[in-house]
Amino acid sequence: MNEVTIFRTTAWSPGPGCHGGCGLELYVKDGRLVKVEGDDEHPYNRGRLCPRALALTQYVYHPDRFLYPMKRVGERGEGKFERISWDQALDMVEERFSKIKDTYGAEAVIFAQGTGRDIGGPISFLCYSFGSPNWVQLGLAGHSCYTPRLAAMMFTHGDYAVLDAGQFVPEGMDDPEYEPPEVIVVWAQNPAAGCQDGFYGHWVSDCMKKGSKLVVIDPRWTWFSSRAEKFLQLRPGTDAALALGMLNVIISEGLYDKDFVDTWCLGFEELAARAAEYPLERVSQITWVPAEDIAEAARLYAKAKPAAIQWGVPIDMGPSGTTIAQAIAHLWSITGNLDVPGGQVIARAAFDVTTYPFSTQELHSLYGEEFVKRMNEKRIGAAEFKLLKNFRGWGQPDRAVEQMLSGDPYPIKACWIQTTNMLGGQAADTKMHYQALLNMDFNVVVDCFPNPTTMAVADLILPAASIAEKESLRSWWSPLQVMMSAVTVGECRSDWEINLELAKRFNPELRKRFDTVKDLIDDRLKPSGYTFDELKDGHWKFPEKDTPTRPYRRYEKGLLRPDKKPGFRTPSGKIELYSTSFEEFDMDPLPFFTEPPESEVRTPQLAEKYPLVMVTGRRSPVYFHSEHRQIPWLRECDPDPTVEIHPQTAQELGISEGEWVVIHNERGRIKRKARVTPIVHPRVVSVPHGWWLPETQGTEPNLYGIWDINCNILVNIGPGDDSGYGGGPYKTALVAVKKLSQGEE
Repeated sequence: MNEVTIFRTTAWSPGPGCHGGCGLELYVKDGRLVKVEGDDEHPYNRGRLCPRALALTQYVYHPDRFLYPMKRVGERGEGKFERISWDQALDMVEERFSKIKDTYGAEAVIFAQGTGRDIGGPISFLCYSFGSPNWVQLGLAGHSCYTPRLAAMMFTHGDYAVLDAGQFVPEGMDDPEYEPPEVIVVWAQNPAAGCQDGFYGHWVSDCMKKGSKLVVIDPRWTWFSSRAEKFLQLRPGTDAALALGMLNVIISEGLYDKDFVDTWCLGFEELAARAAEYPLERVSQITWVPAEDIAEAARLYAKAKPAAIQWGVPIDMGPSGTTIAQAIAHLWSITGNLDVPGGQVIARAAFDVTTYPFSTQELHSLYGEEFVKRMNEKRIGAAEFKLLKNFRGWGQPDRAVEQMLSGDPYPIKACWIQTTNMLGGQAADTKMHYQALLNMDFNVVVDCFPNPTTMAVADLILPAASIAEKESLRSWWSPLQVMMSAVTVGECRSDWEINLELAKRFNPELRKRFDTVKDLIDDRLKPSGYTFDELKDGHWKFPEKDTPTRPYRRYEKGLLRPDKKPGFRTPSGKIELYSTSFEEFDMDPLPFFTEPPESEVRTPQLAEKYPLVMVTGRRSPVYFHSEHRQIPWLRECDPDPTVEIHPQTAQELGISEGEWVVIHNERGRIKRKARVTPIVHPRVVSVPHGWWLPETQGTEPNLYGIWDINCNILVNIGPGDDSGYGGGPYKTALVAVKKLSQGEE
C-alpha cells in the first residue's frame, strides 16, 4: 500500500477561488488528492481553513471539469466542442491573434480577467508580450473593485495600507512590537465570509479576542454588527458623506493627532474647511444614520490608540469610489494611525517581489517607462481619464465594452478570457456584454468548468489547472511564498504555463530567458534572493526589520521614498490631504459626497416607481463570486439564489419566507427566493451576485439560467466617477419587488 504524501503549499486560485494566502496541506495517495487541511504552522491561517479549500477534492475531480483543449464545432451557444491537442490549440491562438494583429494592430485583442487572484501576473505578461495595451476586467463597471481604494491611498500617502493584524511579521500578533487595535472600524465588509484583498477575515475576530472594540458601518447586519459598540446602518452609496461627517467631528473637537498632522500632513486647513461643509444634521439626513451615532463612532475611533479600519468593495462601488476611499484614508491619516503597530500599516509586497504590476511603479519596474508611454497611446480609457492613464495598467472596462460594439476609435476583434465567468458573475448590463462578446471574431476562454460565458461565446476552451496542480508564486503582501504541484489531472495546465508558452510565441526573445515556468518565477523572485526551490514545501519568508517592506514607522526612517529621505512617496513627501496629483488629473483634490445616480434624492420619480435600493454582492462563505455552484458540499450549504427582505417590507408586499419573487426595474426582471430577515434595512434588499444554475440546461437560450436569476441584468455600466475608477452602481440600483404569480416563469 502506498503511503500518503503531504504537500505544503499556499492557497490561491483556482480551487478555493479566493484572494489567498493561507497555508494548505495537500494529502496525496496513489497520485490522487484525497484530503486538504490547513497548515498549522502557516502564519496566515495557523491551521484554519475555509469550506472552499476543504472541498478541493470535489473541485479537482468534478465530472464536469475541463480536462483537455476543445474547439467549437457548432454555432456559439450550441455547446458543441471537439477535443484537440495542446499544440493544435496554441497554434490556433497564435495564428488567429497574429492575423488580427497584422490587420488591425495588437490593440484589437483585449485580455479580460476576473477578480484579482493568481491571474494578474500570467495575463498581463501575455498581454504585453503580444503587444496589446488592453488588459482589463471586462464587465466590472467602473473597475469598481479595490482599484479605486488603491488609487486613493497611492495619491494620499504614496502607498497602500491595511489593518495591522501582525501579518507582516513571522510571530504575527505575538510579535513583541505588535499591539492590537483598541478600535476597529469594519466598513462595508463582512470579513469572516471571505478573505478579501489579501486579508484573512478571521484576523478581526482574533483582534476582538485581544480586546479590540468594533464600529461597524453597513446597510446590512452581520455577525460583526451584532458584536459592535456602534452599528451605523447607512443608506447605500452615502459612505463619503459619512466619512466627511466623521472627519468634521474629529477636527472640530480637536481629536486629531496635531503633532503628526503638523509634521507629516499637507492640506489640513483645506480638509478642515471641506469637512465643515458636512455638519452632522446634513450627514444624518443623507445617510439615514442618527447624528449622535455618527459623533459617537467618530469619537470612539479618534480616541483609540491605535485604531484601524477594515473596508470592503462597496467603497469602490459608491458613486465616486476614489473620493470615498480618499475621505476614509484621511481618517487614519489625521489620527496618526498610519504605519504604527495595530493601526493602518503600509503594505508593500514582500522584498518588493512583483507578482504582477499592482501599481504604476511596478509597471515601470517590470516593463519600463517607455513601454508604459507607448501603451497609453492606445490603452482604452487612457485619453479620457487622467487618473487611469497615470495609475496601474488597466483598460477602462465600460469604454471597452462600448468599443467592442462600436469599433470606435478602433475595432476590437478578439477577446482572451481568463479566470472570469463575466456573464454569470461581474458584468453589469449583462446583455450588453453578451452582445459585445458575440461581436468578436474569436474568443478564447481559459477555465476549469463550463459556465454561462464558456457556453455562450467560447470558440476555444483551454483547461486550467487548480491550486493542487500548478507552480506559482505569491507576494501579496507578506510573506513571500510559492505554490507547488501535487497532482496531475487530465491535460490541465496552469495559467502561467499556458501564458508563458504563448508569450514566447509572440515574443521569441523570451525563449532565451525562460525555458520553464520555474525559470520565470525565479526571475520574479530575484529581489528576494530566494529561488522557487528554496521556498517550496512551506518555506515562506518575511523581510528583515528596518527594510522598506516591513513595518513600522518607515516614514521616519527614510524607507519609503526613493531618495531615502524621511517622509512619504508622494510629490510633496507628505501625506497629501489635499492631493496635488488629483489636482494635476483635473479632479477635486479634496474628498466630497456625490449622490448615487439613482436615488430618492437625485431621481425621485424613479424612486417612487422603484422604491427599494438593491445591494448586490453579499459574500457567501462557501462561494467565491460565481464559482463553486456545482460543488456538492458547498451547494448544500447555500442552495438557492435568494433576496433578503426586511419583515416589514415583506409584509407590505405580501411576501412570505421561501416564496419566489420578481425583482425588476426599467432594465429588466429576475426571480429570487425570498429570505425574510431583519438584518437588512426596510428600504433595502440584498441580492447575492454570481448566481447561475449548473444543474440546468447550459446551451442557448437558457445559458444555465442567467437571464432568469442574474442580478447584474438590473445594473447599468459606469463609470460613475470622473477618475475612470469606481462608481459601478452594484450597490445603489433602484428596484421593485413583487410576488411571482402562479404560472409565471
